[in-house]
Amino acid sequence: MENIIAAIGEIATFQTIALMIIGAVAGLIAGAIPGFTIAMAIVLTLPFTFSMSASQGVATMIGVFVGGLSGGLMSGILIGIPGTPSSVATTFDGFPLARGGEPGYALGLGVWSSFFGGVISAILLIAVAPQLARIGLEFQPWDYFMLVFFALTITASLAGDSLIKGLIAGGIGLVIATVGEEDINGVSRFDFGSDYLSEGFAFLPVLIGLFAFSQLMSDVRDPNSARQSLTHMGNVNIRIEHRKAVTAVLRRWGNLLRSSFIGVFTGILPAAGSTISNILAYDQAKKASKTPEKFGTGYEDGIVAPEAANNATAGGSLITMMALGIPGDIITAVMLGALLIHDVVPSPSFIGESPVLAYSIFVAFFFANFLVLGLQSVALRLFVLVTKVRMYVLAAIILAYCGIGVFALNNIVNDMWTLFIFGIVGYAMRSLGFPLAPIILGVVLGPIAEKWLARALAISTDPTLFFTHPWSLFFVILSVFSMGFGLYQRDRGKKGWTLFYSPLLALGLSVPMFMMGGIIRPFIGAALICFGVYGLHRALKLKDNYPASA
Repeated sequence: MENIIAAIGEIATFQTIALMIIGAVAGLIAGAIPGFTIAMAIVLTLPFTFSMSASQGVATMIGVFVGGLSGGLMSGILIGIPGTPSSVATTFDGFPLARGGEPGYALGLGVWSSFFGGVISAILLIAVAPQLARIGLEFQPWDYFMLVFFALTITASLAGDSLIKGLIAGGIGLVIATVGEEDINGVSRFDFGSDYLSEGFAFLPVLIGLFAFSQLMSDVRDPNSARQSLTHMGNVNIRIEHRKAVTAVLRRWGNLLRSSFIGVFTGILPAAGSTISNILAYDQAKKASKTPEKFGTGYEDGIVAPEAANNATAGGSLITMMALGIPGDIITAVMLGALLIHDVVPSPSFIGESPVLAYSIFVAFFFANFLVLGLQSVALRLFVLVTKVRMYVLAAIILAYCGIGVFALNNIVNDMWTLFIFGIVGYAMRSLGFPLAPIILGVVLGPIAEKWLARALAISTDPTLFFTHPWSLFFVILSVFSMGFGLYQRDRGKKGWTLFYSPLLALGLSVPMFMMGGIIRPFIGAALICFGVYGLHRALKLKDNYPASA
């Protein structure tokens, strides 16, 4: 408690709070502009921290970090364009709910989910940072690959009613990710002698093209609707409904906690990050829901899950950086650089050797969530005015910002051509009834999966290592059951075999838990076995109640 009180005294100064507010505002702006990433905002902030103390400098960057994660939801919900990759899954339900006449409610859900996810993450950060960080050290290339492979199985869940079209779209996304030079060996693929193709397709231009360009083309293809604003397209409530949103989020406390824990767990894994966690949380929320068919139509749970997860990921990334000195992503890598500039070296002994500075960072992250909540509540009132702008004017402005943001990434014109080409591709696929979410999933996760697979095979070509490493086996089992979840969802309550799904999953997951050793994990494994045996006994008794041909 002494260290926490001293840390609060370090952070709760007028100058530090003012710097955090400036950082949070900058993060909100960066997150809301498609193409302008949080990492870019953090890098631009770094030079200004050189003259600050270590705690002030990192507190300012934490303000940018949390603000950026929260800012991405604004453009994602209102105009269907995720401001940052960490808000991709938010658009799946946030945008339909906003277009359905409730943009204020959708924004309120996103803001409060982000806030609660960040607070839960901050509490875990303060309480058990060193213990959680050790999990990150256990992961090896085989484990990372199977984690990403598990995330790729979500394609089936995001396919909607047409599984075949969804799988085709996911395959197209993976093919797009393979164009250009391979990261590990530098081998050029699918370039056909073209310099443009040899450079590959940057993720953000593809993302913005598929989501933004294609959506805007759909909005303005009809001259009559192009002259209207969103508020004239129906009965639209543009007031931010905070009370209704808070009640809805807290009523879904199970989804909130699960998504926050997924975010923290993903954050503590180096090189994972919120790009993966928001998609994983969305998928798990859909699989745990009693009404999964509502996802993608403007369902509240589909906003709560990704927004709670992406903000919670920030706390997980800080855990890894603080306790191990390992940056979880490019953002925490910049923060680590800021600490090194001030001769502060994070390590397993850092919290014990510099407790006031360590807890200052924890407290700053906790404060930042409250600051961003207040700032965002004000910013949303201005941002929601977007719903009053005529669609053709809005389309021109958004495309201009998208083009500027995409060009600013690498300062090359080819990225703008990528934006245009994939905008046309996205519009064509929308028109043909193909879902865009699986394509994005393939583009995002394809390079990550390829990188970890190449590293695993570089160490050893023995395929059994994917089944003998506990965490890898854990995700293998989850992947198998995830791929069959669509059938389970279709037949649940109709066919007897669905009674065995959950017990067999529990029994399967108990094996890697025992392989991990220790005290707590074998205990969890024993609990899973008890649940699995009970479930099998119950399934055998009830299966005769289901018709064999049902």
